[in-house]
Amino acid sequence: MVKPFSIKVPASTANLGPGFDSVGLALSLYLTLEVEPSMNWEFSTTSQVLEGLPSDESHYIYQIAKRVSKRYECSLPACKVKLESDIPLARGLGSSATAIIAGIELADQLGDLQLSKEEKLVIATELEGHPDNVGASLFGGLVIGSYHQSDVQLLSFTDLPFEMVAFIPKHTLLTKESRQVLPEQLPFNVAVEASSMANVLVAALISGNGEMAGKMMERDLLHQPYRKKLIPYYEEITRVSRENGAFGVALSGAGPTLLAFVEKDHGTTLLDTVQVIFPELDTKVLKIDRNGSVVRKKSDSA
Repeated sequence: MVKPFSIKVPASTANLGPGFDSVGLALSLYLTLEVEPSMNWEFSTTSQVLEGLPSDESHYIYQIAKRVSKRYECSLPACKVKLESDIPLARGLGSSATAIIAGIELADQLGDLQLSKEEKLVIATELEGHPDNVGASLFGGLVIGSYHQSDVQLLSFTDLPFEMVAFIPKHTLLTKESRQVLPEQLPFNVAVEASSMANVLVAALISGNGEMAGKMMERDLLHQPYRKKLIPYYEEITRVSRENGAFGVALSGAGPTLLAFVEKDHGTTLLDTVQVIFPELDTKVLKIDRNGSVVRKKSDSA
């Protein structure tokens, strides 16, 4: 008999400018699952962002769990799953990555697989295609990852002195649509320069050099120059945020959300200003999640 348990998975942002498909950051927005045994699979929610999603075995999280169970030849006993989330869908905040991690964690618990985080990362990266979002949701903190010929390498850093103000629009932007505006190839000299930007970005973030990190975010050559035309308020948000204390602004994932990066405990000051200027956007302060996905049995302490 399955004992009730919960799964909590943080949202994530990716790229942070030039760190395309390789740099991710876990955020303080969450998808949670309350799981208990049942006669049939049933998914329910009271969260507005999850309304309209399937309530049966066609649910995406179950489909991920099923794929994992087949991989390890284990069964998934039927459960009732209550879902709650404050992660908006298709806004560049890693909602699909959180679902993938949730599905893997669900299969791991129900199949008693006892997978390591490294094993979960390999599965998630194979499903997602790159390790940035899934790695951040799994490990927490800032992650830098590489995926090459089925080999996944990833490092996580959690002690970072910054936070973010998110500018989340009402409209969605699918990753597929956002990727269509990207070039198929870049000249070699441009690729070398883009690589150097990403290298310096990572070093600046880890060392706490916000000014340098902000410069690298805005000098990205890989995706933001092409995608910003899909974001009508991109330039204005960047300007206003920089004028009011942000050390950098980056498109979150494939967009349309933008993140303004500020020193730790300075997010509320910027938020008070931008809420007045951009009332049509959902603006909020986001912290760095340092734990990644967490599974708790009902007997565990809170």
